[in-house]
Amino acid sequence: MFSLASTFEYYLYNQTTDMRKSFDSLSGIVRSGMNRNPVSGEVFVFINRTRNRIKLLRWESGGLILFYKRLEKGTFTIPQSSKNTTTISITWTQLMMIIAGIEQKNIIQKKRFLPKA
Repeated sequence: MFSLASTFEYYLYNQTTDMRKSFDSLSGIVRSGMNRNPVSGEVFVFINRTRNRIKLLRWESGGLILFYKRLEKGTFTIPQSSKNTTTISITWTQLMMIIAGIEQKNIIQKKRFLPKA
């Protein structure tokens, strides 16, 4: 079953990505540009230069899955980070806000109990 869940780890590539890239090229970016393992089960997020297309790459039992969304109007807003970093760790909530078009600039996350893993 293809799925995304709040229990997964999400990593946003902090550089623009050519959306013509598919499984192998994006896996190469994960390895060389993000220094991560594409078959780890983590979710890797890529956004194009005009910020109207997003791809998510994830390894799931037996193979890679590629999720792709193109906006007909508007752009994705990515979280602020240092220009020196190529990878931003984001939460499932932040990803959903990016996809929904909610700007995260002035949002305050209240503390919640999280059991230690």
